Order: sequence, then C-alpha cells, then structure tokens
Amino acid sequence: MGLADASGPRDTQALLSATQAMELRRRDYHMERPLLNQEHLEELGRWGSAPRTRQWQTWLQCSHARARALLLQHLPVLVWLPRYPVRDWLLGDLLSGMSVAIMQLPQGLAYALLAGLPPVFGLYSSFYPVFVYFLFGTSRHISVGTFAVMSVMVGSVTESLAPQTLTDSPINETTRNADPVQVASTLSVLVGLFQVGLGLIHFGFLVTYLSEPLVRGYTTAAAVQVFVSQLKYVFGLHLSSHSGPLSLIYTVLEVCRKLPQSKVGTVVTAAVAGVVLVVVKLLNDKLQRQLPMPIPGELLMLIGATGISYGIGLRDGSEVDVVGNISAGLVPPVAPNTQLFSKLVGSAFTIAVVGFAIAISLGKIFALRHGYRVDSNQELVALGLSNLIGGIFQCFPVSCSMSRSLVQESTRGNSQVAGAISSLFILLIIVKLGELFRDLPKAVLAAIIIVNLKGMLRQLSDVCSLWKANRADLLIWLVTFAATILLNMDLGLMVAVVFSLLLVVVRTQMPHYSILGQVPDTDIYRDVAEYSEAKEVPGVKVFRSSATVYFANADFYSDALKQRCGVDVDFLISRKKKLLKKREQLKLKQLQKEEKLQKQAASSKGASVSINVNSSLEDMSNNVEDCKVMQAGPGDKMEDATANGQEDSKAPDGSTLKALGLPQPDFHSLILDLGALSFVDTVCLKSLKNIFHDFRQIEVEVYMAACHSPVVSQLEAGHFFDASITKKHLFASVHDAVTFALQHPRPVPDSPVSVTRL
Repeated sequence: MGLADASGPRDTQALLSATQAMELRRRDYHMERPLLNQEHLEELGRWGSAPRTRQWQTWLQCSHARARALLLQHLPVLVWLPRYPVRDWLLGDLLSGMSVAIMQLPQGLAYALLAGLPPVFGLYSSFYPVFVYFLFGTSRHISVGTFAVMSVMVGSVTESLAPQTLTDSPINETTRNADPVQVASTLSVLVGLFQVGLGLIHFGFLVTYLSEPLVRGYTTAAAVQVFVSQLKYVFGLHLSSHSGPLSLIYTVLEVCRKLPQSKVGTVVTAAVAGVVLVVVKLLNDKLQRQLPMPIPGELLMLIGATGISYGIGLRDGSEVDVVGNISAGLVPPVAPNTQLFSKLVGSAFTIAVVGFAIAISLGKIFALRHGYRVDSNQELVALGLSNLIGGIFQCFPVSCSMSRSLVQESTRGNSQVAGAISSLFILLIIVKLGELFRDLPKAVLAAIIIVNLKGMLRQLSDVCSLWKANRADLLIWLVTFAATILLNMDLGLMVAVVFSLLLVVVRTQMPHYSILGQVPDTDIYRDVAEYSEAKEVPGVKVFRSSATVYFANADFYSDALKQRCGVDVDFLISRKKKLLKKREQLKLKQLQKEEKLQKQAASSKGASVSINVNSSLEDMSNNVEDCKVMQAGPGDKMEDATANGQEDSKAPDGSTLKALGLPQPDFHSLILDLGALSFVDTVCLKSLKNIFHDFRQIEVEVYMAACHSPVVSQLEAGHFFDASITKKHLFASVHDAVTFALQHPRPVPDSPVSVTRL
C-alpha cells in the first residue's frame, strides 16, 4: 500500500514552490535542528511535579466548605432541583412519569414471580428504590426498578436457599426455614452495601472490565433463562427446583417430560395474552410519530384479564392459576438476616456488578445523546442506596429497565422528576388499588415477561455482525453466552470476565511487529511491508512493536526482533563463542608443549642434544606463528609468541566476526521504536539489556527512541542506565536516532562496550 500520490495537473511554479518547500524542510530538519537524546532533553529542563495539597490540610482549613461540597456531590437533587425549569419540563415529566408507571405496574407484578416472590413485592420494588434514586441519581432518563435479568438472578438465589418445590425430595432444615422474601430483602441490602462501598472508594471503573460483547452475551443468556423459567406458568406445570450448573438444561428436560400434563386453559390464556401484546407493540412501533404516548397494552391486558378472570371465576377453579391475595398498604421496615450474609456474599457481589453495569451503560448512552454528564461513582452510590433502603422495606435488588427508559425518553421525560412521579403513582396502587389484581392469571404475567424479552433475544443477531466485524469480540460473546447457559448466572459472569481478560493478554502477546523505513525527504517512518514508498535506511534497522513489552510478551518481542532483522543472532553468537574457545584451547596446548620442551632442553646434556632441542623449539615457534596467522586472517601480523605472547597494540582485534571468518550483518545499527510502551516491568528491563548484549556481540550498536517520560522514569528506577547503556542511547524521535546512527556507523574500537547478559 503506497502513500497517497499527488494527482491532477500542476503548473511549473507550483511544482517549484513545493520542491523548494520540501528542500527547506529537509535542510532545516537535517542541518539546523540538533539531535536530541535523553541527556539533551534533561539539560533543557522540565517542570517539577505539581505540588499536591494534602487532604488532611484541606479538611482542617476548609472543613465547612468540604462538608457542603460532599453533601452536594452525594445528594445531587440539591443541585438540580432549585434550578428546575418548571414551565418547560414539568408537563413532559408528568406525562413521562405516568407512562412509565403504567409499564411499571405489570412488570413489577411479573418480575416478582420471576424472582420467586409474591407479586406485591414487585410493587414495593417499583416504589422505594425509584424514589431513592430520584434523590441521589445523576441520570435524567433511566428508569430504575424491576428488571428481568436482575429478577432471574434473584430467583436463582431464592430457589437455592428457599426452594418452593412440591416434590418429596429432601430439603435440609436451613433451607426449609428460609423465607424467600427474607432471602431476597437480605440480598438487596448486601447488594446495596457492595455498591455504596465501591462508589465511595471510587471503584466505578470496575465496570470497564465488562466489555459490550460480554454484557450483551450475558444479557442474552439471561433472557433465555428468563424464557425457560416462565414455561411453567405458560403450561401450568409444577416443576422441581433446580440450581447450580446445568440447572437450565434440567429444567428444559423436565418441561419436555411433563408437557402432556399441560393445562389447556393456562396455555390458551398465555397465548391470547401474548398475541394481543405483540399486536399492540407492533402498532406502537408503526404509529410512533402519530401517538402522543404509546398504547398501554400491558396495563390494558392486566385490566382485561383481571375482569375476565373475575367474571368467569377462574380463582375458584384449578385450570388457571391466579395471583391471589395482594395486601393493601405498605409494610414496616425489617432488619436483614445477618446469618444469611455468608451464603449470599458471592451472589450479592455479582448482582451488584451486573446491575451497575446495565445502569451505567444506559445512563451514558442517554447522557451522550442529550448533552449532560453522568458520574459513574455517584451512580454506583445512588443505585446502592436504592437497593439498601429498598431491602430494609422488603424489596429485592433492582437496576434499570431498557424498555421503560426508552419510553421515559420518548415521552418527553427531561429529569429525575419523571421517576418520582411514577413512584408516587405506584404508591397509590399499593395503598388503594393493589388488591383489585388478585384475580389476575399468572399466565398473563408470564406472557408479559416473554414478550418484553424481544429486545434482548434480538441480540442473538450479534453473532452475524461480530463475525464480520471482530472475531475476538465474537469469541467473548459466545463464551459468555455458553457459560451463562450451562453454569449459573454467578459462575457464568466469572468465567466470562476471566476469559475476556485472558484474551486481552493473549492479544498483547501477538502484536504487530514491523521494520520501519523512511518516507523520502521526510522524518516519517512507516512499515516497509505496508507502504511501498517507505525505504529502509542503509545500514540501519528500525524495529517497532504495536503493543507494550511486559512479562507476557517479552520473549516474543526478542524473538520477533531477531527474526525480522534477517540475521540468526543466536547462531552467530554461539559460533563466535566456539571459535574463540577453540582458539584459547589451541593457545593453551601450544604453551604447554613449549613449557615441556623447555624443561626437556634444560635437563638435556651434551651439545648435540642442545642443538636438537633448539632446532625443535625453532620449528615449534614457526608452527605457532603460522597457525596464528591463519586464524587471524590474511593481512594481519603478530609478533613472535615465544617472545612475549601478546598482540601488537596497533593490530586489529582478532575476535571480530570478519577475523573469525563469520558473516557480518548488513546493518551496523539497530533502533528500537518504543513509542508504544506505556510501562515497563523488570522482565522488560532484562529483555532490553539482553538485546543490547546480543547485538553488540555481533557488532551492531543498539539505540532506543520515542520513549514517553513515565517510561524513562521507570527505566531509571529499574537501574537500566549504566556505563555501557547511557541516556545517549535514548533519542527523542526515531529520526534523531537514525541520523546519529548514520554519523556513527560502528562502535568506537578504542573503547569497546560490553553488557552483561541477564
């Protein structure tokens, strides 16, 4: 792929001007600007670290102002409510609040069944947490309350600790005495404590480890679990309680086995309710612009189904199960059961993270769309207080609903006032109208839940889109979906997070390595394999990695460097060591022979013996001289080994690759472009030192370029620089290093540099 070439006709004057500008730029860059290495940069001076005011001093000096700031930070309603534009926003918030409440009523009743609780507790969970979020939340458009994913996670916990089974399977005494309402409310308190604690210590970034493919795969799998959990209400079956890994598979198998026992009336009721809801939603989508507010199909279905059930007396028969008694009024606060904390802590943390991830993702989408800011840490505190206070009033954990949030936005909701209005409307139903829904068939609630899963089940199409866009994200999606389906919700999320993090590590182990070349007449360097106009600088290799170098990929970095340079570095080093070792052994043998002959000459008697020994010594000396001349190569001269055994100081070093008869690399300098490094660890430091050592062994000087200041500081802290590797080997840019390398093509022979390999 070549760089963009100039196209179109150009007159001579324009071409001349462009040529002169390029020449001036080249002359200015190459001749006037000094080469900047790290020592030069430090000589220019830099600002010191900005002084930091200690928190305890600020607290002592401004305690009143700090307390007020903290109050306003954690109670946002005091900031935005006094500036609330009543004339512009109140009507929209009123209509939006009533629309959301109309959806909140049937969903609250339905999702309570999903959580394994009586329907009235879904109404409680639609009142207390919503009003608390009105006081502490920062998002203007999300609708906090019951949500299908959260409800099915709560249901899995209540079924495991307080199973509602009609079989004769043995149940231990602890679970037999456990109340599902108490388990759910205690779980809500524990979830709230986790969320508030994480928010106060500013751990809102924790949700960043849940990528969008992970969240979408997780919610899709949760939607499948919700669908399966409602089959018993659709077919009127009584199923055993299943929890733990493969519980979903066991439930599906049991449903298939008991299908002949289905109740026809229940199936017909669910089918009719589902068809009516689907038709109403299609009408809402088609007439969205003409209608001032969506048709409340769910509310109309509740009213109609309840009236029909009451009229034909379904409550007295056994063909269709109904909701039953719904107590009017609010319940007093109840302290959580602390004995359950140890059993709920794992599930509570998972639900806390998932609930916050869903809420903050939706909140940021609406904030970006409408031009305001959402504080992730304050959202964590607000959601935590909603669950904490709601748990005290026997609510189960909540988050925000995507469908209700979209309705709140589309019906001109402008602020958290819409949520407060919807909660007050739910309060009215709890106090006065809740008992009217006692004849509501459970099959209708199941139909409402299943129809509302349409949005999450449509995420199955992510498989096709991710296959085309990013295979790694598709792998995360599939692993998350499969783990959540086969395992329970807690283990599925844990497996998904661990897998996604491991995938990040694996991807950093296989970055893109490239040899850079210079674009002619510029200081720009690009991959020679991708840009046809980029040419390698003769005698200089420039190597770059697209990822930082750390313990997981340091060996891969070194191997890729040696491979891309086109020189078998390890082979040359091993051959050089063997030849040098062989030379030393030969010298040692010759010296031993010389000493032995001298001793024999000293012990000999007679002139003839002496003459023979001298003749032998002379022959041996000539042989040693011939051997050394052959090893040193033609043109090299050495003095008599028997005289002093040393090389002439003016003669070249006999340990060079050329003197040993080994091939020399076609480049004399190697430049490491370290601009991608964001940090270095001890393994990276050792790897860089080994690179200096190995390439200097084959007579190639190494330089580094484009290091960021934090990386240089970490190099200094790791004692990377010493007498052999100085800051003169570190340059501000690749072009500075290349220019310096061209000016110094070989290491200076009078002061050879050595680095100890680590």
